[in-house]
Amino acid sequence: MLKPVQACFFLALITLLSAPASAQQRAIPANKQQIQLSFAPIVRKAAPAVVNIYTKRVVQERTSPFFDDPFFRRFFGDASPFGGGRKRMENSLGSGVIVRGDGIVVTNHHVIKEADSITIVLNDRREFDAEILLNDERTDIAVLRIRIKGETLPFLEFGDADALEVGDMVLAIGNPFGIGQTVSSGIVSGLARTEVGVADFRSFIQTDAAINPGNSGGALVAMYGRLVGINTAIFSRTGGSVGIGFAVPSDMVSTIVRSAVTGKPLVRPWLSLRATEVSAEIASAMGLERPSGILIETVQPSGPADRAGLKRGDVIFEVDRRPVDDVQNLRFRLATRGIGEKVTLSVRRRAQVVHLPFALQAPPEVPPRDTSVLQGSHPLAGAKVLNLSPAVAAEVGFDEAEIGVLTIDIARGSWASRIGLRPGDIIVGINGRKIGVVDDLKQATAAPSDRWLIEIRRGDKTLRVEVG
Repeated sequence: MLKPVQACFFLALITLLSAPASAQQRAIPANKQQIQLSFAPIVRKAAPAVVNIYTKRVVQERTSPFFDDPFFRRFFGDASPFGGGRKRMENSLGSGVIVRGDGIVVTNHHVIKEADSITIVLNDRREFDAEILLNDERTDIAVLRIRIKGETLPFLEFGDADALEVGDMVLAIGNPFGIGQTVSSGIVSGLARTEVGVADFRSFIQTDAAINPGNSGGALVAMYGRLVGINTAIFSRTGGSVGIGFAVPSDMVSTIVRSAVTGKPLVRPWLSLRATEVSAEIASAMGLERPSGILIETVQPSGPADRAGLKRGDVIFEVDRRPVDDVQNLRFRLATRGIGEKVTLSVRRRAQVVHLPFALQAPPEVPPRDTSVLQGSHPLAGAKVLNLSPAVAAEVGFDEAEIGVLTIDIARGSWASRIGLRPGDIIVGINGRKIGVVDDLKQATAAPSDRWLIEIRRGDKTLRVEVG
């Protein structure tokens, strides 16, 4: 339903367009409402809750190329006489949104990343030091607190991002380029954008409202004056706005705020399945009317997917009646709900549609981590490793079905560093022996060998390193 101001605006427009040509040339608006479509009432309500965020961090400059040379560091360490460089202060700026009157502020993780100090400047120019309650790199959301005594700050209530439709008008409020608080308007250009690789849990709102550097962490506001997103990223070849901006939806933001305020760990539900997007080819082969949803490839035994009755070959196309078209969107939908809750998955199974209750549980740490530093006379000596489990995989952003031994650190100058092993590599084989847990790896490297063939999974590639 149109708002009163919008109704007047469109009524005047229809009247002018339906009039004869001569009348269109001479007619003037009869009143102010016929020509004024203003967002001022929304801005007056929302703007006081949007803040500027200034960060500082100390950066060590390298003044000599010898400082990072492994040979010189081996003998002199950090006290190298060839110069460790000087320290300088690096400043950056961004935006934030007050979401609770007691001083809870939301911004982006990348706005405050590695900051030594964080200053929040309110709309009335008062400045406060901020403390970090929660800093979640995987969603690029951070929750801060400022201490306010004896007053309630203006704040923005969370709106329903799921109620947005493409074409809805929105406002972006922030501090672009540090010039001061700025408001831009636009429409919702797209929903559930999962291709934007600035976070692991992604299902972004896309908007053409102008967003520029400094807007990060600012508010995306709906026409009813509530917060529907936190502006996070732009697509640009120049660094300026070209009308393609992205915001983290409010349902994800509110979940993170709730975790930060209650002090409960932010745990994502265990998916316990491996799936792929339904392509046109898959849809044709399965006899589906159109390519939509995700096709289950494997289900982990005894996991929540197994207990829900999901099977290989099922196609999940909705979560609580909300459509999902890829695995990222499914993970996002589950992550906005709390551990212990249930959702309903709508599934196509052959020619039928079934609705299955899916219990949200934390990923288990099975097998236990067994964190170890490998030692001995073999190519992996100096690597710090642990067992991959669904819990560990969820922490580091890997597929929860991954198995093997994860490398988390490499000692400088060690054998492991010389063969090019990196943190994040998964060791899956030694000399033809399959590696499932750390004990397998220790046994495989215990016996001396003249030749080593090491199989490593790095991202979506499998590498084979031969040492002899």
